[in-house]
Amino acid sequence: MIFPSTACIVQRKLGMHGGAAFDVQAVCTGFVYALAMADSMIRTGLASKALVIGAEVFSRILDFKDRTTCVLFGDGAGAVVLEASDAPGLLASELHADGRHVGILCVPGSVAGGAVTGDPFLRMDGQAVFKLAVGVLDSVSRSVLSKADRTPDSVDWLIPHQANIRIMHSAARKLRLPADRLVVTVDEHGNTSAASIPLALDTAVRSGRIARGHSVLLQGVGGGFTWGAVLLDF
Repeated sequence: MIFPSTACIVQRKLGMHGGAAFDVQAVCTGFVYALAMADSMIRTGLASKALVIGAEVFSRILDFKDRTTCVLFGDGAGAVVLEASDAPGLLASELHADGRHVGILCVPGSVAGGAVTGDPFLRMDGQAVFKLAVGVLDSVSRSVLSKADRTPDSVDWLIPHQANIRIMHSAARKLRLPADRLVVTVDEHGNTSAASIPLALDTAVRSGRIARGHSVLLQGVGGGFTWGAVLLDF
């Protein structure tokens, strides 16, 4: 639907009534944005618990004649629950955006007058996205680590948005993290945008790789152009 928000529809289906429910539109950085917002709401007393969902249905906006995009993206959803605690698990976060780069990754169509106007499919300048993504992911990750008084070598696991393996490996190399500390699931379900980080987190927890006491760095970059990172102790 154009509205109400997906969050309100999910709230109805879960039988949860009365709490705030809203969508966050930051595309591939959406889960990082939503996680940071939920943490801020809990810290300020606006909420005591929060359900943070990353979900995408990219198959609806892919041009299956465009092999530069349709083979990369997938549908998916993942979620986490946050709650207030004396020992905060989320240590630091940082969010950014630069609207000057709107055109390099977008769906430029819209709905007007009862019809779709413009181009209703995802369009991407892959080289431009790659060049911008690698740099901003490194800078925002280092900034978040500095806020938490941590160093890159203290990170047990890096979970980037599962954009593509080249961007992910580049992000790990810039932080001088070995490849075995990088959680990779893009080969299993493609780039699921806002869903990719919670899906990768779930996979790593279920497999036993991420355990209590581990430090986990989440980082995302996406259309807008948006980017951000979150550091948490599991």
